[in-house]
Amino acid sequence: MVLAGLALAATAPVSAQDSALRADARSKTQQQGTAAMERLKRAVAHQVKGAVTGPTALPTLPEAARRRAFDGLRARTPDPAMETRARAALQTGKDAFAAQREAMAQRLRQALGLDAPDVAAVTAAAAAGARRAWVPVLFASPSMPIATLRNYAGQLEQVGGVMAFRGMPGGMQRVAPMARLSAQILRIEPDCDGPACTMRNVQLIVDPLVFRQHGVSVVPALGLIPGDPTQPYCERDGSSPASRHIIYGDAALSGMLAEYARLGASEEVRDVQARLQGR
Repeated sequence: MVLAGLALAATAPVSAQDSALRADARSKTQQQGTAAMERLKRAVAHQVKGAVTGPTALPTLPEAARRRAFDGLRARTPDPAMETRARAALQTGKDAFAAQREAMAQRLRQALGLDAPDVAAVTAAAAAGARRAWVPVLFASPSMPIATLRNYAGQLEQVGGVMAFRGMPGGMQRVAPMARLSAQILRIEPDCDGPACTMRNVQLIVDPLVFRQHGVSVVPALGLIPGDPTQPYCERDGSSPASRHIIYGDAALSGMLAEYARLGASEEVRDVQARLQGR
């Protein structure tokens, strides 16, 4: 027991001395850190204060110096090669812009039904010979369901046919309703909207004369007209080529063609039926 007490008494002074040393070291570290931070602040403040900034305004030149500068620019010798390249680049840009503008305008006209893409194809087909001499013409009306008109347009596209209307919705003085109807009929994707929509290659015509010439009063009806049925009605007369028969009924184009052939016109229908069947 006596030895244990002496040991405790011997170690007590050592612990107090260590604590004092640690406290003194901590105090010196804090002082040195504070002094370092102060030196850093002073250095940063001195650097910012002495930083060099650029000019904020153009220098004011004497009039003589300004005149010499402009005289030097006017006296510069032009480079013919560079000017030629610049003019060529400008013309190329103008041509590209004009081509793009025309392409967009053509798409817009096709979307509105004002510029059918198959006029040349139908005209060439009529003059190509006997195989394409008879052009199917479907007599239709704007009052028919859009779905029915779209189905007929898809079938007429396969045979190079034409869809004819007696008049335009809203009267002959109003073009916009007919343009919208044409776009609804010819768009391949019914939900598509805008000039970029893909249109069917089918000609739509408004021709009251062809209705009167064939005595068509009920639609849908089908006829096979020799020559060019897209000729403007104002240039046609009673002696214009006409279809030998008129087939009535809300039936598929294949059924109407079969009925046309049954009436003794198999030669006229043969090539049209072959194109419809993909042969």
